[in-house]
Order: sequence, then structure tokens, then C-alpha cells
Amino acid sequence: MSDPQFHSLHLEGQPRRDTFRAAREILQAACGSHTLASDTRTLDDDRNGGTDAPPGVSANTPDGRFTFYLKDGIDVYPLHLGMNSIGRLPDNDVVVRDECVSRRHCVVLIHSDLRCELHDVASKNGTLLNGNKIPQPTKLQSGDQITLCNRRLTFHITELAGELTSAD
Repeated sequence: MSDPQFHSLHLEGQPRRDTFRAAREILQAACGSHTLASDTRTLDDDRNGGTDAPPGVSANTPDGRFTFYLKDGIDVYPLHLGMNSIGRLPDNDVVVRDECVSRRHCVVLIHSDLRCELHDVASKNGTLLNGNKIPQPTKLQSGDQITLCNRRLTFHITELAGELTSAD
């Protein structure tokens, strides 16, 4: 995988590095070419200005109708199509400042067809979805609780209100 966020050089010890690499391969296989091609990090983020999304969250689907984000108390973390890495390192898409959270803890994968999955990427303490440890990539739905050690994030999908037209 060419994304520098998913190199395994940061891991110490061969067993852990091998587990991470296996998780990375599963994640790469799950993406698919349409999802990678739709990754909004390569698109102009200003094209969807003026929406009804929560503060700090922009519409991030090809048609601009849906927005995805994680919420931790009052903090809102916008998500984009493709891979959204979550962990302690500052180059993650969602940075969780907690020593118990792994440097690369998990990934929220948002597909171009709007399916969403949660992948644990060989984190040391595991990733819980609605209180259950995920043994493999798991489907995400709006309102799901993602727990990383002592941090709880809520996953949200919001459909944005369409523009109203008048018949004047």
C-alpha cells in the first residue's frame, strides 16, 4: 500500500509487524478501485460549501448529499470517502491523544457506494464496536459507538437537506 500512514516501520518486533501487515492487506483488499478513486482527499473540498452539515464537517460524497463524522463529546472529526485512519500519531485523519490508543489503531473505511466498515489495524488493545471487540472488519451504521481504550467515539451519517425550490 503506497499510503505512508500504513507503513509498518513504527512497529517493534516481528510478530506485531506481521499482524499489522496482514491487517493492512485486508484493508487494501476491502477498499476497491472505485472507493480509492473517490477519495475526497484528491478533490476540492470547497465545492460543497454552504451545507447544513455540523460545524467543521463538509459534505463528502460524490453527490454531496451525505456527510460522515465521528463525535467525541463536543469534538467533531469529519470523515471522507476512502480510508480514515484513527490513532495517536499526528498524521492520522482522526488524532486521539491518549497513551493507551495505538499509533495506528483503526480505520473507518467509507466506500463510494456509501457502505462503511471499521477495521482494527493490529492495535495493541483492540477496537470495540458497541461494546464488542471486533475480530474482523465490521459494518458501521450511524449511531454506532467505537471504543478505543477509554475513548468513545460515535459514528454519524447525516443526509443533508436538499435545496428548496419555489414555483414563483
